[in-house]
Amino acid sequence: MKNLNVLLTAIFLLSAIGIQAKKIEVDTQKSTIKWEGKKVGGAHNGFVKLKDAKLAIKNDIITDGEFFIDMASITNTDIDNEEYNQKLVGHLKSDDFFGVEKYPTSKLIITNSSSFKNGIAKVSGNLSIKGKTHPIDFEVKQNSNGYTTTLVIDRSKYNVRYGSSSFFDNLGDKVIYDEFTLEVNLITK
Repeated sequence: MKNLNVLLTAIFLLSAIGIQAKKIEVDTQKSTIKWEGKKVGGAHNGFVKLKDAKLAIKNDIITDGEFFIDMASITNTDIDNEEYNQKLVGHLKSDDFFGVEKYPTSKLIITNSSSFKNGIAKVSGNLSIKGKTHPIDFEVKQNSNGYTTTLVIDRSKYNVRYGSSSFFDNLGDKVIYDEFTLEVNLITK
């Protein structure tokens, strides 16, 4: 009887170990988030830094994910003139756009995921920008270094109003489109 209890305990412990999700370490220094915003007749792009990240996978399904973006780290890479570059970056950090002083961090919390098939999973989450949270759906691709995705975000949902035809009339060729993209390249350790 004692041997049976030991055996059952061992089986239970081994199965419990298999049940837990595998925590994936994300290298926040090597991971990149490239943004792009478009306007009538052009576009701007640059980077923001990943501040912190948590990711867990079980049976090829993302079971947990929390990603924090340092909004104060926003840069521009398409304007060579330093004065104009810094003017744009300052404007993006202002209340007209992301209000970085009041909202220094944006976050994405994963709420659901399909299993990876052919290296791709469909993922749902809650994205928070400027204190507003909305659901978002996207695809995540596995690769040898980690994971990639492109998020398409409607800024008008997050009260990012400047130059938006959703809030202002008669902008003409000064319209900045509501959707912007984040190309995320998560590098794992």
